[in-house]
Amino acid sequence: MKRILVTGALVTALAAVLPAAAATPVFKGTVGPGFTIVMASKPKVAGLTKIVINDKADDHNFHLTGPGVNVKTSVSAIGTKTFTVKLKKGTYKFVCDPHLFMKGSFTIK
Repeated sequence: MKRILVTGALVTALAAVLPAAAATPVFKGTVGPGFTIVMASKPKVAGLTKIVINDKADDHNFHLTGPGVNVKTSVSAIGTKTFTVKLKKGTYKFVCDPHLFMKGSFTIK
């Protein structure tokens, strides 16, 4: 009986902890207005990651490339777009395709 209670308590404790540990990290970026493209904070750890882009201009886009990743917003679209990507070790670059001087990067070690 004691073993069942301990096992039950352990299962309950794990159920409470695992969803929090398994949460997918979220990183936010913005393109526009003007000639700006930024990420408020940048990923540093490999794994499943959500990238949320707030596209504020119909003459720009946000294009992210890196090891196994190639995602982008539409140039003419305005609004919020979420990408779920699996980041690996390496360098990732983001750019506005029509204006290549608008760029940034981050590295996963």
